[in-house]
Order: sequence, then structure tokens, then C-alpha cells
Amino acid sequence: MIRNRAAGKPLHKPTIAVPHGHTVHPQTSINTSKFTASRQNLRIIPMGGVEEVGENMTVFEYGDDLIIIDMGFAFPDESMPGIDYIIPDTKWLEENKRRIRGVIITHGHLDHTGGIPYILPKLGDPPIYTMPLTAGFIKKRLEEFNMVHRAKINALHIDDVLTLGAFQFKFFRVNHSFPDGVGLAIKTPVGTVVYATDWKFDYTPVDGKPAEFDKIARIGGDGVLLLMSDSTNAAVPGYAISERELSETIDRVFQAAEGRIIFATFATNISRIQQVFNSAAKFNRKVVVIGRSMVQNIEIALSLGYLKIQPKIVIKTEQMKKFPDKNIVILVTGSQGEEAAALARIARSEHKTIKIKKGDTAVVSSTPIPGNEASVASVLSNLTREGAKVLYYKNLDIHTSGHAKQEDLKLMMSLIKPKYFMPIHGEHYMLVAHAELAKQLGIPEENIFIMDNGQAMEINSAQQGKLAEAKIPGGYVFIDGLGVGDVGEVVIRDRQVMAKDGMFVIILTVDRKTGKLISQPEILSRGFIYMKGSDELIREVKHEVRKLFENKGRGEANYAQIRQTVRDQIGEYLYQKTERRPMILPVVMEV
Repeated sequence: MIRNRAAGKPLHKPTIAVPHGHTVHPQTSINTSKFTASRQNLRIIPMGGVEEVGENMTVFEYGDDLIIIDMGFAFPDESMPGIDYIIPDTKWLEENKRRIRGVIITHGHLDHTGGIPYILPKLGDPPIYTMPLTAGFIKKRLEEFNMVHRAKINALHIDDVLTLGAFQFKFFRVNHSFPDGVGLAIKTPVGTVVYATDWKFDYTPVDGKPAEFDKIARIGGDGVLLLMSDSTNAAVPGYAISERELSETIDRVFQAAEGRIIFATFATNISRIQQVFNSAAKFNRKVVVIGRSMVQNIEIALSLGYLKIQPKIVIKTEQMKKFPDKNIVILVTGSQGEEAAALARIARSEHKTIKIKKGDTAVVSSTPIPGNEASVASVLSNLTREGAKVLYYKNLDIHTSGHAKQEDLKLMMSLIKPKYFMPIHGEHYMLVAHAELAKQLGIPEENIFIMDNGQAMEINSAQQGKLAEAKIPGGYVFIDGLGVGDVGEVVIRDRQVMAKDGMFVIILTVDRKTGKLISQPEILSRGFIYMKGSDELIREVKHEVRKLFENKGRGEANYAQIRQTVRDQIGEYLYQKTERRPMILPVVMEV
């Protein structure tokens, strides 16, 4: 134990119990929380990842100790023009950053790690704890932000026991499309919480390492207070398809293809990448890897032993001409139709070195993320126009989800046997579907907590759980280029208006002394009307503007009032004429 001299309170020393043993130095803690609760209560606060798929981030609080699990981002939907990513609002955590003992990352997908470069500096760079492959991916991403030197990243082993403040963590392997994913058994002063996100049960995974059912059963046998579990496929009946079945499908594709194969998948889907290399070796094909993120992730996974490939199977683009087309696989990024990704550029004939040939087979091994359907369809159409045969999820079972379906979810609940249940990682309807499964297995409805982001579940020392009355203020923080949080809801609404109805600029030249117009208004339209074909409407608008100034009394110009009057009255006039509401931008020039 050490003591904080300023507060006079003992602090726990964070340690990792490993086969060889080592210690991580503690952080000084001062409680600055304005979101108060009993010191003897555990509070669990989802800050992202419920009500949505993505932006995963959950806070555990007990006494002076805060733990963060995952720190992801989400992709924008069509209502957020120009936005690159969305991260959780962390203002409350920033106010309490000295209480943060550490960040646990469950696996390396961006919806669990993508927020780290944006959020970690705001929180005083607390230490990160995760498995080796995830640690490698995080380091590579932080290098792009020139932050790796300041980050404290600790790579753990699956059998390590990690103690941070009042919390003790044990880990169990789960299956996912990322081979280093773990679930957490969190021992707290009020009981054990199991946190399982992005998982499925696969008895024959690509890496030969199924979920650790023995550990999961022992954890359940010891008694679990609360289970928090992945809800992505909670509305889908059955069991998750094994990766072995998918490997057989990929083998058939490789065997049947007479020309080159262009295989697109997520750059973080290491299991799928391994399957491609396995089938390539089996059918004597060389692999060309295209896409910076794909190259980087393969190098990381190879260096850490998570990916195994035959020597000399990878060739450079310029070496392809030395081999017949039937002996080539091109492994690319862009399975979600991303405009700048390799597959989209190849499909548009814009890639520098790869051009579609008649006889090529393009395989898109993913299911479109909601909102990406149109982008994916466009890429598929472009590929077929260029002469490629396209295989994707609708005409071939070429993708299997990394998330548990209903029967797997019920098995997890049966093994864990929790008193309380909180569905996580999913849209609201997914959380509700998961809650229904819990009720079917006998968990009382009053013991099931369907949360909103920012809500807190509170459990006292008598193991009584309830929703806390207070809620952390929060919302979306938008990332647009290099800007983090500088684009708010007002800007988004402006962009929506401009995208829907365009912009109408009215340039006014006003006498400084009298406030009167001294020349005809100038009109500019962008995205609203075509100027050359709307002469009559333009004349009418100019006339309406002049009438506004004719009715104005003499006196020094009040530019704010002029702009507001023009904005309101011309906006209403244009709506009457067109039933559209463009953004009105009055520009006042004084002379």
C-alpha cells in the first residue's frame, strides 16, 4: 500500500500477477468526481457501444478507482456529412482523470481501439493493458499520430491476473475474426462481473484455439454477479458458422477460379487473411498484398506469430507477370466499398498497377455495415462492368460473422449463471432481443438492465442492483479531418441543410450612415437553383430584398438585425415559391 499525502487516503498498488511476476507503478489519485455515489457501490457506465454498433467504451467505478474497458470509434451515418469518425464524449472522465487506474482493451478492432489516439491524451495517458497482437496494432496506430513514445502499453498473457485499484482482472479466450480477443472476469469488492464483447463459440477456429470453455465454466461455478455480453446477433437464430466451414468454401472458390482471384476483406480480419494464405498454398497461387493497412497488419501478425504463411508465397506487384493468372491471388482492402480503398480504385480502373481482366474472380468477404450498402453495390457493379465475376455474401456463403447468435448467447448465459444481466454492443433492438433470451433462461426481468450511453448501473455491497438516478452528460464527439470536437450539432445541421436544399447567398451593399441599399443585391446559388435558368425568381428575390430596405427607417445600420431580417423573410419567400429551404447567407458590405 502507498498513501496519497494530499488526500491522506490509502491507494491500491496496481500489479500484474504473471508466471515470472512484475509490478506496474501506481498513479496518484485525487477524486474530482461531481457525479457522486456511495463509496461502497460499484458503478458501471457504458459511455459508448449501447444504442449502437461501434464507439465501444465502458467505465467501472468503485471508490476512488476508475477503470476503462475499450476505447473505440464509430463510423458516421448518412445524416453526418463530412464526418470521418465518432468518439464518445469524455468530459466527465477528463474531470476525473487522476482516478483512472488503467485501460483494458479486449481486442484490436477499431470500434474498440480507434478512439485511443483522440481520447488517451485528454485523460493523462493512463496505461493500456491488452493481449500481444492487440498491443501491436495499437502501437502501429499510435505511430501514425506520433504518440507511441508517450503511451504506456502493457502486453499481457491469457493466464495473467491483473490488479488495478479495487479491481482484479482474469482473462479467458473467446473466438472472433480477430485471434487475440478475450473476455474479462472482473473481481470487484461487491462481486464478479463478466464482460464479453465481440465473441462467438467456434469449435474449429482457423488458429486451432477454441474458446476456453473450462475457464468460463469455472468462473460461472464460482458465482457471477453480472454478465455483460455482445448483442450484435441476438436477433439471429442458431449458432455461428465455424471458420472451418468457410475455409472449405474458400478452397472451392480457389479451385474453381480459372483466372486471378481478387480477395477483399477487413485488414484486421487476421483469421480470414490466414484462410486466404492457406488456400493459396494448397492451390499453388502466389499472393500479392495491396493496401497500406493490410500490409502493416500482416507484418504485425507475422512478427508476433499470429499468422503463418509459407516462404516465398508473397510476391510484389511487378512480379505477377512472371506467373499465369491461375496462380495469382490479390489480397486487398475495401470490402466495405470505401472510396479510397484498393478494391474501389481497382473497380474504377484508377489503381496504378492492378487492372481488372476478363476472367478475374472478385471475392468480397464481408457483410456490409449498415449505411455502406450503396457503396458496396457500386463497387460490385464497377467490377462486373470491367469483366470480373463477383462473389459476395448474397450469392455465396463467403463470410461468417464474428459475433455469437442466439444459441451461443444462451450457452454463455447458462455457463456463467449470472444474477444480473446487461446486454451490450448493439442497437437498441439488439439489446432488447438479447434481454428476451435472458428471460427465457430464467433471469428475472427486474434483473436485466438495458442501458443508454451515459447511464449508470449501481450495485451495493448487499449485491442489490439498480439504475443510478444521475446520468453522465455526453453525446457524440465528431472527428473531421484533424479537428476533434470542433464540429458540433449546429454545424452538422448546416451541412444537412446544404446537402438537402443548397445555399443561397445574398450580397448587400449598404450605406453606413443611413442603412439603405445603394445598389442592386447580388445573388449566388449553390445546390439550390441553376442561376441561368431562374432569371424570374432571382428578379423577384431582389425585389423582395429592396422592399425590406424601403420599409426600414433611417439611422445607422444594425447589421445583425439586417442579416436576421433578410434570412427570415427571404427564406420564407423562397419556401413559398419552391417548397425548399436553402441555407440563406446574407453578406453585408458597408460603404
